[in-house]
Amino acid sequence: MKTALITGISGQDGSYLAEHLLDLGYRVVGMMRRSATPSTGRFAAIEDKIELVAGDLLDQSSLMRVISDCQPDEVYNLAAQSFVHSSFTEPIHTGEVTGLGVTRILEALRICAPKARFYQASSSEMFGDVFETPQTEATPFHPRSPYGVAKVYGHWATINYRESYDMYACSGILFNHESPRRGLEFVTRKITDHVAAIACGEKDGIALGNLDARRDWGFAGDYIKAMHLMLQQDTPEDYVISTNETHSVREFCEIAFGRVGLDYNDFVSIDPRFYRPAEVELLLGDFSKAKEKLGWEPEVTFAGLVEMMVDSDLKRRLDAGAEIKRGKLPESLA
Repeated sequence: MKTALITGISGQDGSYLAEHLLDLGYRVVGMMRRSATPSTGRFAAIEDKIELVAGDLLDQSSLMRVISDCQPDEVYNLAAQSFVHSSFTEPIHTGEVTGLGVTRILEALRICAPKARFYQASSSEMFGDVFETPQTEATPFHPRSPYGVAKVYGHWATINYRESYDMYACSGILFNHESPRRGLEFVTRKITDHVAAIACGEKDGIALGNLDARRDWGFAGDYIKAMHLMLQQDTPEDYVISTNETHSVREFCEIAFGRVGLDYNDFVSIDPRFYRPAEVELLLGDFSKAKEKLGWEPEVTFAGLVEMMVDSDLKRRLDAGAEIKRGKLPESLA
């Protein structure tokens, strides 16, 4: 039985990855920061099947203790300050966690478990003001946020440890990936949750920023499978994971509101507060390498993803006793 250590297990990706690895017969160890109110909601259904340990990417000694104790075969570093908007107001914290935190865990692995295979969660935000479209593993980086800058640091730290110490360390350059488990602070989940609230008469509208920003959006449940595949190869390499499609925030709104029979133009307003100081206008990935070498490709379509998220947010309200006050009930929930 292989042992996998997942940092950031309480997040969207961590919960999906834990489920996937359990299905594959792994022993799963999840690292979480100590908290008065532990956030276990996303993996509540499997909590009794995984081992939870306390650790923090800001604390070197805790990382060395965790790795020494569990002696993992594979380590998936998914922990980060991952909200781009917050990185502008918390740039130092973002750099410490999302950037230097990668070096701390790599150094702990080098000393305590040098044979373990390491996966770093890199991000399409590293491309920022893109040099070319679509973006590949060879596209230069030009990050446009403290988050993107920190991710570039972590990405190159991973390459450096791979080349300097012959460690099995690789990065997945994942483009935007969403799910019903996405945090409410992210624009996609903000939209779908508001759609459900508006349909149930709980809210009257939603304020957003740049509706014309375009992203390559996929389903998190598909993307975590690529993470695992990267660590099963003979040699460590970095891979772009994407859908090869780009869609605007406006398109996302159109499908989300359309799911309940509403027109987004009647409910969406623009608030300049939600614009970034330095905007990323277009991200579009090319997953050809992952398809060729990993045999991976996305399964859930863009429309299917949006509808899945709306249905989930709506079902939660209906199960709690709410009723449809505007629009219509999706056939899948009828």
